[in-house]
Amino acid sequence: MTTMTMPVESPVRLDAAPGFRSSSLVTLGLGLGCALLAHRLVPQVGTLTWAVALGVVAANVGLVQESSARSLGRVTRKLLRVGIVLLGLSVSFTAIASLGLPLIGVVGTTLVSTLLFTTWLGGRLGLSKARALLIGTGTAICGASAIAAMEDTAEGSEEDVTAAIAMVTLFGTLALVLLPLLQAPLGLGDQELGIWAGASVHEVGQVVAAASPAGAAVVATAVVVKLTRVVMLAPVVAVVSAIRRFQSQGSRDNAKRTPLMPLFVLGFLACVGLRTVGAVPEVALPWITQVQVAALGAALFGMGASVRLSSLLRGSGPVVAVSAAGSLFIGLVSLGGLLLITR
Repeated sequence: MTTMTMPVESPVRLDAAPGFRSSSLVTLGLGLGCALLAHRLVPQVGTLTWAVALGVVAANVGLVQESSARSLGRVTRKLLRVGIVLLGLSVSFTAIASLGLPLIGVVGTTLVSTLLFTTWLGGRLGLSKARALLIGTGTAICGASAIAAMEDTAEGSEEDVTAAIAMVTLFGTLALVLLPLLQAPLGLGDQELGIWAGASVHEVGQVVAAASPAGAAVVATAVVVKLTRVVMLAPVVAVVSAIRRFQSQGSRDNAKRTPLMPLFVLGFLACVGLRTVGAVPEVALPWITQVQVAALGAALFGMGASVRLSSLLRGSGPVVAVSAAGSLFIGLVSLGGLLLITR
């Protein structure tokens, strides 16, 4: 008697199915749209901050189920990388060079010392290495964008990312209010205020708000100083990756190590180079910026949708303490460096 064998079909991955992916894009698109609307209504809060906050709200009121949030992961990570790459078109090496070596040195020293101090303090206060590193990265470099770029290297969770973004939003907002108020008591000129804002405040939008009382020319200076910190994101990610690879030598998990320089970070540097040589038409830059914000906004909404507040708020005291100390540290070190080179 002949035995008939029925072919066994391989299991279908739902998250790879076109319809499933389309539903993820629709969810992220709706989240992005709500974030853009919220930013229009309350412009003091950036689109990226609104995106992650609305993602958290949607998840915790039941609009996004936990299983659905997990399925957003693959699309979210791709959008993050697109957003980080396009961020490179916002600055050129020529604009950075125009600041001069002394000021670039102050910015670099402030960034590195803030990152080291914040991660060290986080370890002392019991934070995980990933969460301490993400808070330090967001404080030292460029807020939510830097946190998103460092996520894989830090091996952080969505809750680590959300906690770090919440902290840079809180203390960056405090900084944009305090810095203009401190200008007169500290005897700072308008250009000095702009440099201080660019070297110490977390998000680009917060830098603009902090420097705006001194006028458009000062805002332009502040943004260039800030974008100098943004460009330093690439070498920081590379160095942290190299350190982690060295620490993991001899472990059986070497195959899972992050690359020394992730491809999307190389893409970021390539875009800075394209902007420097003028390969991108000026008329296209505003549209590219919109695409960059949309990609990061949708991705951060997806990240926020993976977070449960009950676990995020558990033991939040050390997170707040580390973030407050890091923000104070970057403010004092950048101010000291600024006064050293200008006085």
